[in-house]
Amino acid sequence: MKGLVRWLGLLLVALLALQVFFVARIAIMAVMAPQSTSFQRSEAWRIANNKGTLRWRQQWVDYSQISSNLKRAVIASEDDSFANHEGVDWDALEKAWEKNAKAEARAASQKPATKAAPGKPAAVKPPKIVGGSTITQQLAKNLFLSGERTLLRKGQELVLTVLLEHLLSKQRILEIYLNSVEWGEGVFGAEAAAQHYYRKPASQLSAYEAARLAVMLPRPRHYEKLPNSGYLASRAGVIVGRMGDAQLP
Repeated sequence: MKGLVRWLGLLLVALLALQVFFVARIAIMAVMAPQSTSFQRSEAWRIANNKGTLRWRQQWVDYSQISSNLKRAVIASEDDSFANHEGVDWDALEKAWEKNAKAEARAASQKPATKAAPGKPAAVKPPKIVGGSTITQQLAKNLFLSGERTLLRKGQELVLTVLLEHLLSKQRILEIYLNSVEWGEGVFGAEAAAQHYYRKPASQLSAYEAARLAVMLPRPRHYEKLPNSGYLASRAGVIVGRMGDAQLP
């Protein structure tokens, strides 16, 4: 019993030490830009292993050097209550859970999409998973965590989200997010994305160009290969119409 208590005590100390480490890292981000995120490092490893060479595009630019069109487009597309919530949009999260539950139920009841080969189970189209994460939650995950979907990782994400909201301003959170988010394979941040897709600085993006970049965010590597996607164009038009209502921090 003593051994178990000692083990649990050490585990608790380790967890507390980890949270203190996160607090220190986030506090430093109030005045210093992060050199890289956990997601970027994992992507660098994947690209280098798969292709042998690492193509990497990223250039930090200050908040004032990012077009207001892009700020509004990303908020309208990803998190329309960003300026007002405290890190988690519980209504959006609940709606996402409901949509995912319905999608999983439909997938479980549907017939296989293709006939199975002899001796192999029939393939069923996987359900489309909808996210309900805010910009702050996405930043917390990208900065520090892996991509695995577990309750432990989700719990840590919520803790990090609270820390980000309390230690950084909304403007700083959006600035770090826009400078570090993925916009294609090896393309990170607003400046790199603007140069990669439009050959211009992030400060000069038009409303429609910004909207297209915002729509790419959930699946940037997918849309990088489909620049003429009909969905990308039509959805960008919708986002342009919503940008006027987006509230900037």
